Amino acid sequence: MSTAATQTASILGIDAHVIEVEADVSIGLGSFNIVGLPDSGIRESRDRITASLNNAAGGFPIRKVIVNLAPADLPKVGTGFDLPIACAILQASKRLPEMACQGQMLVGELSLEGRIRPVNGILAMTLAAKEAGITEMIVPFENAAAAALVEGMQIYPAGLLSEVIAHLQGECSLTPFNRTIGAEAKIPETDLDFSDVKGQETAKRVLEISAAGKHNVLFNGPPGSGKSMLAKRLPSILPQMDFDEAIEATKIHSIAGRLKPGQDQLLVRPFQSPHHSVSNAGLIGGGSFPRPGEVSLAHHGVLFLDELPEYPRSVLDLLRQPLEDRQVQISRAKASLQFPTDFILVAAMNPCPCGYLGNQKKPCRCSAGQVEKYRGRISGPLLDRIDLQVEMPALSYDEMNFAAAGESSQQIRIRVEQARCRQIARFNKTSTRNNANMTHKEVERFCQLSAEGHQLLRQALETLRLSGRAHDSILKVARTIADLAGAEKLEVAHLAEAVNYRSLDRELTY
Repeated sequence: MSTAATQTASILGIDAHVIEVEADVSIGLGSFNIVGLPDSGIRESRDRITASLNNAAGGFPIRKVIVNLAPADLPKVGTGFDLPIACAILQASKRLPEMACQGQMLVGELSLEGRIRPVNGILAMTLAAKEAGITEMIVPFENAAAAALVEGMQIYPAGLLSEVIAHLQGECSLTPFNRTIGAEAKIPETDLDFSDVKGQETAKRVLEISAAGKHNVLFNGPPGSGKSMLAKRLPSILPQMDFDEAIEATKIHSIAGRLKPGQDQLLVRPFQSPHHSVSNAGLIGGGSFPRPGEVSLAHHGVLFLDELPEYPRSVLDLLRQPLEDRQVQISRAKASLQFPTDFILVAAMNPCPCGYLGNQKKPCRCSAGQVEKYRGRISGPLLDRIDLQVEMPALSYDEMNFAAAGESSQQIRIRVEQARCRQIARFNKTSTRNNANMTHKEVERFCQLSAEGHQLLRQALETLRLSGRAHDSILKVARTIADLAGAEKLEVAHLAEAVNYRSLDRELTY
């Protein structure tokens, strides 16, 4: 009887947990069991590991084999357990030196002939390994560049089980991954630029304010007015992600399997645009072992919901917590997990079902009841959480063909970054980083009004019948407008512009 152990990691939510893989090989009828709350993918690994050892490692031991995944009360998910289980069995059957795997983490899926395939979530696993004091990892070739993003880790890429065995036996060492390869990545260029947008100066101004203060936006306009075109260009004026933001966003996309082949990290802010047929779990996240949804994939980026009233009301109402708390709590029988959701929401809708309410060139065919029902699909609490609401009129022929080119995204981004720097300096002793996330106490402290400003805001609240949340929202937007102007104090002009961006709070007129 002999036992051995290796180390690997399992993903739960957006974090990885270090798992000890214990193997016991003893005399008895040939059997192979895995215990410790494995999921179906791990249970199926028995056949993959058996075939792989038979084809690439001299055969599977004809013994009673028991594999325990510790801690036993933590659910285990994924196919990356194949390689560490295989090595633990080889070590327990005396085919590997006794301490061969000590101080290392092994991750990889095995093919039947012994090739090592890539897995999702390698960045989270590497971060967990570093936190646990592990400094070396053996990973699939395709995962090496992503794993090497973590400082202080020695990454050994491998393509075959036989190579790993030779490395652990000391016969032929694997070549450590050179981190400079991963550092050569450059931010890809994009052809989505604000200079391409003709007209719609108000909408462009709104997106600049949104980018500067991380405010949510709702565009209301007829088909073809440029709502989607503008929304897709918002990431081009957002500040570049810093290293920590890029790592966090990459980790989420890696776990969800959303990174493109050969893509090691996210270099630009995410832009997620789910179809209106998306399910609750698809948008918010879920499953028996909860996985990140679209709101988490948009973390540090933009979530674009086109044709907002076409989404089921039950789906839209789930956005309240992510928008308010910048995180979402998902509870299931097997696990209760938190996912980050710090994104900018950009939504677009038509003014009515036919799309031509208020259009002077094409009459609207909708009745007042139809319009009310259409807009009623968006709940008041959700609308309350959208700071900037702007109407986008249809473009005229002259605007589409003869309007001068506007500012480039780079020019706008400079002002956005300057406004962000003012906010960072203002909130330097708090956890707040932008105006949209100010607490009520911070609003009272940093958004003080003059007597004339109080009179204007009081009149707006009474006329539009706004809530307390909308009151704070207007002040936050006004603070961002002042930051873009380089003003220390809120002026009436800043407040008036912020009030003007609450168009859907006004009563419908026909």
